[in-house]
Amino acid sequence: ILVPSTDLINFKFLFYALQMTEIRNDTHKRYWISVFAKKKFPLPPLNEQNRIISKIEELFSDLDNGIANLKIAQKQLKVYRQALLKNAFEGKLTEQWRKDNNPEPAEKLLERIKEERHKRYEQDLADWKEAVKQWEKDGKNGKKPGKPRLYLFIPDVNIKHKKLSKIPNKWLACKLGEVFEVFVGSTPSRKKTEYWNNGNIPWISSGEVHFNTIYATKEKITHDGLTNASTTLHPIGTVMLGMIGEGKTRGQAAILKVKACHNQNTAAIRVSDIGFNPEFLYYNLELNYERNRDFGSGNSQKALNRRIIQHFNFPLCSVEEQDKIAEIIDDQFSIIHHLQQTIESSLKKSEALRQSILKKAFEGKLVPQDPEDEPASELLKRIKVEKEKYLAEQKELKKKAPKRKNKK
Repeated sequence: ILVPSTDLINFKFLFYALQMTEIRNDTHKRYWISVFAKKKFPLPPLNEQNRIISKIEELFSDLDNGIANLKIAQKQLKVYRQALLKNAFEGKLTEQWRKDNNPEPAEKLLERIKEERHKRYEQDLADWKEAVKQWEKDGKNGKKPGKPRLYLFIPDVNIKHKKLSKIPNKWLACKLGEVFEVFVGSTPSRKKTEYWNNGNIPWISSGEVHFNTIYATKEKITHDGLTNASTTLHPIGTVMLGMIGEGKTRGQAAILKVKACHNQNTAAIRVSDIGFNPEFLYYNLELNYERNRDFGSGNSQKALNRRIIQHFNFPLCSVEEQDKIAEIIDDQFSIIHHLQQTIESSLKKSEALRQSILKKAFEGKLVPQDPEDEPASELLKRIKVEKEKYLAEQKELKKKAPKRKNKK
């Protein structure tokens, strides 16, 4: 704490001068007395101090108003972004497009998805039987090929998510698990070096899923690591979802731009299997980020799981309309991103301008000097006299102060 011992210095001047002084983030008393007290700063005449402060506060007032407006614009962009997503998944962005194109009703699309999923299972089953025959022919060396699972979405009466409303007639309010397969990954044993050393299969951890596109991963596993862990290699276009974390991780999404497997703290939603635009699901997950996080279960640490994710409400529309919605959002988000960058750049320039104003102020270049002002050397002499007087008074007061009795 700096205690004013004289009115010959404008303490606002000292306050701004200290902003130009490099101060260590240290509250140790010894540092402040031995080092900080010896810091030097330029001392102009008192009248010039007052003129400098007046000019600084005038310029800073304009600057602060500009910064406040930039921050308001930042908040408005966030609000607009959410409003855009909300309108997208209520069908408002493509209302005219539907009138012009008469897309396939979502009910028919869902039926086709179920038929194609069954055909894919039949093919996977046939491939598995051939793989088992080859495994037996090779003397049953290695792990036996795993039988493909028949995927069936079973509605869970214990999971009641808020129902979708305000969707167009040709759309369908359904559950995520009715449309997509959801996978949970795993981590190959860290004790087995052969599962990790020189691996070339991308492996995703939950920290890499943060509303982004994934082109590469921090870690890779080997083929042995993949075959000896309960994780699956997913195709490009798969949408990843973070499942665990009290921070921002839970509920965040990402789109795979590389074939990859993943750990047990993430879910993989196989969008590409049915020819859907992954961005449509990705943006829907972004819109419902806060809502989805609230579905986490557990006492010590909330977490999503496969069953909960399967029961997320999902607005289904034709593939063509999904593409159109993703295209509109991409275009608008590109504009928003450009504006955000411009605002951030302006905020940095504002801070640089603030420092420039202070630099000019304490170089004597901000306001004109007045030859009629008392020289700073004379001012400093008077300050020293007042300081000595102040210290003497404090010393006398300390002598007269009643002494405290020591408690026994």
